[in-house]
Amino acid sequence: MKKTILILSFAALTGTVFAQKKTTTSATVAFDASTSIDNLPKAENKTVIAAINTTTGTIAFEAAVKNFAFTNPMMQDHFNGANWMNSDKFPSFTYKGTITNLSAVDFSKEGSYKVTTEGTIIVKGVEQKIATPATIVVKGTNVVATADFSIKLADFGITGAPIDGGKVAKEPKISINAVLN
Repeated sequence: MKKTILILSFAALTGTVFAQKKTTTSATVAFDASTSIDNLPKAENKTVIAAINTTTGTIAFEAAVKNFAFTNPMMQDHFNGANWMNSDKFPSFTYKGTITNLSAVDFSKEGSYKVTTEGTIIVKGVEQKIATPATIVVKGTNVVATADFSIKLADFGITGAPIDGGKVAKEPKISINAVLN
């Protein structure tokens, strides 16, 4: 009997510990670098790995550069090429950070919560600190995280004639949507 209670207690504790980390392999990261001259520099990656620890507030995202899909295949080739993202040398983008106002979120209660995240984004091997507003929605056992922000391409060493000529925005808009369970 004691052995059964011990095993059940361990199983309950293990379930609680694992429930603190919510993950997905199908988060979406989209960017829009369109301008008034060219509306094609848009891409989306629907295979982003994401995790959130509901106890500590740590969050992480990793996106394979080659998984960003463009409507124009030539644009996708340029994006992955050595002059732009150099995806053979730098195969992923990453973000690691924390929710700075974690106490504003009640992960045990359904609802929508406005948060701020602070962390480090790495693009082409260049690290930049960023802070961005985000929304956490608790729905059943799922946590939906969304954020919209911009980055400066020059901060990551991304330059070139299309940017200088106004065909690609200097500060593309980034949108994140992750359903974690």
